Amino acid sequence: MEWWTGVLTAEDYEVGRQIVQRGVAAVYLIAFLSAVAQFPALLGEKGLMPVPVFLERAGKRAGPSLFHRHYSDRLLLTVAWAGAAVSALLVLGLPQAGPPWVPLVAFLTIWWLYTSIVNVGQTFYGFGWESLLLEAGFIVAFLGSEEVAPPFLVLLMIRWLVFRLEFGAGMIKMRGDRSWRDLTALYYHHETQPMPNPASRFFHLLPKPLHRIEVAGNHVTQLAVPFLLFTPQPVAGFAALVMIITQGWLVLSGNFAWLNTLTIILAFGAVPDAFYEAVFPALDMSGAYTPTPLWFTVVVVLAMLLLAYLSWPSLVNLFARRQLMNASFNRWHLGNAYGAFGSVTQARYEVIVEGTLDDVGPGAQWREYEFKGKPGDPSRMPRQFAPYHLRLDWMMWFLALGSDGGWFTPFLVRLLRADPLILKLLRKNPFDGARPRYVRARIFLYRFATREEKRQTGLWWIREPQGMLVHPASLRAEVP
Repeated sequence: MEWWTGVLTAEDYEVGRQIVQRGVAAVYLIAFLSAVAQFPALLGEKGLMPVPVFLERAGKRAGPSLFHRHYSDRLLLTVAWAGAAVSALLVLGLPQAGPPWVPLVAFLTIWWLYTSIVNVGQTFYGFGWESLLLEAGFIVAFLGSEEVAPPFLVLLMIRWLVFRLEFGAGMIKMRGDRSWRDLTALYYHHETQPMPNPASRFFHLLPKPLHRIEVAGNHVTQLAVPFLLFTPQPVAGFAALVMIITQGWLVLSGNFAWLNTLTIILAFGAVPDAFYEAVFPALDMSGAYTPTPLWFTVVVVLAMLLLAYLSWPSLVNLFARRQLMNASFNRWHLGNAYGAFGSVTQARYEVIVEGTLDDVGPGAQWREYEFKGKPGDPSRMPRQFAPYHLRLDWMMWFLALGSDGGWFTPFLVRLLRADPLILKLLRKNPFDGARPRYVRARIFLYRFATREEKRQTGLWWIREPQGMLVHPASLRAEVP
């Protein structure tokens, strides 16, 4: 065995490599299927924010994308389905069974395809977990195949990514909102988070002293434990397990797309095979690897040096007075800054969209449009959608906070036209495909029903009207 093979390889991380490679590929599969289902309606040729219009205005400033030369919904679907197919092969482990260049090419392919989508996705793709998925896919591309031992530098770069995720989130909380510092953030967070899940109300109604303990534990996990990822085993492995458990707690309590799921997957890259063998004594991971080709080692070293260079701005950002949250410092979304919920809203406002077939007046019958994930009908239990990402529902949460982004007026126009693409993104169309004469948007204050209120009324939410966001509006001229 050559000396560089012993230094740059980590033979006791095979299970971790399998989890990371297949897990990241599974998230890519979900992301591509999400694009198939939602992109044309939101950003397609006839979408709310059409990509051709955006590219004409932004040009190369939009970032690298194969859509610069031409965009069509057919091409978008071809890209998304191709990405989904390659991702599915990686989930099954087929490319990993060949030489190391095969999974390298496969992961770089889906990374490039998804980069092309994200860079034209505008506000609907302006989430931190999009950049996280891109960076994770690029790094994991260099983990090699089952023929060779896992490259140590790649595993180290995965730990650095998890560190930035956790420590960045911890720092943004301490700097951003007093409620994180006085340990009261969870008095509100489960109720006011963008998209509660079935267990969110249970977590919200836990005793307040327990909420304070949760916040304190979160600070330890995000501000202290991440440094242990760079210590020798078994300490690094136990640090990763702590993060996996706390991220699992977040998965149970809310819908945050694939943010928490992907963090869990990446954290397994720091758990050595010895941990699994201790739990399952019959498990024997001592396999015979072929010597790592020199070319692959050179490629890995150069790629990781590039990532280290690109990570410098994010390292500076961690300790900057004005820390950026979920920021990309280059157009390839590599070496990003991360963080979530630097501030916590203490009241939940919801925008409820309604339509009517009648003339506006006291006798008009207004009917609600129901969304798949966001709160609407107070009697409806919140649903679990993560790691799938309901982009329109998330944007409705930002809308209630006062951030439009330029998509809401086109959305109302599409409802007036009974656009089938948009209506497919909703849970319920109250007009069975007919065009409403008017639509409006009202603001409500929502809170979880107490245990007593739930027993008496069966409601999950108690809501109170707060006013009108958009007064009744109609199309001035019917468009065929």
